[in-house]
Amino acid sequence: MIAAAEGTAGQPDDGYRTLFGYGSFDSFRDHPRIRVPFGRTYSTAAGRYQILARTWDSLVAKLGRSELPDFGPAAQDRAAIELIRERGALADVRSGRLTDAVTKVRKVWASLPGANYSGQGMRSMSYLQAAYVNAGGTITL
Repeated sequence: MIAAAEGTAGQPDDGYRTLFGYGSFDSFRDHPRIRVPFGRTYSTAAGRYQILARTWDSLVAKLGRSELPDFGPAAQDRAAIELIRERGALADVRSGRLTDAVTKVRKVWASLPGANYSGQGMRSMSYLQAAYVNAGGTITL
């Protein structure tokens, strides 16, 4: 669902090589740290879940290289799960409480409803619900 919201799900390699702005990077050795211009600033968002370089560095410091040995697909998945867990939303995701989960993690991903990152679009909750169900999730209230 996050990959769908961030616009990477339909990209080549399932978005694992996608940069902010839909460019791509070659090596999974580490976060690519490519600064993509965005208005008067830039973004280092990369991969299926559009993880910022500073966020990646924080996760590596916390989890260690044994958990995040590179920026490959498994490590990106692990990092996204950790970001969800850190915000107390993992149980919500597992239980299908999508609205609760999104409320808890929306400041991590600019595309989620209520994130309110200046200049970046947000997906609707109905879009997220459809993506979640499409990925095999079951929504509960």
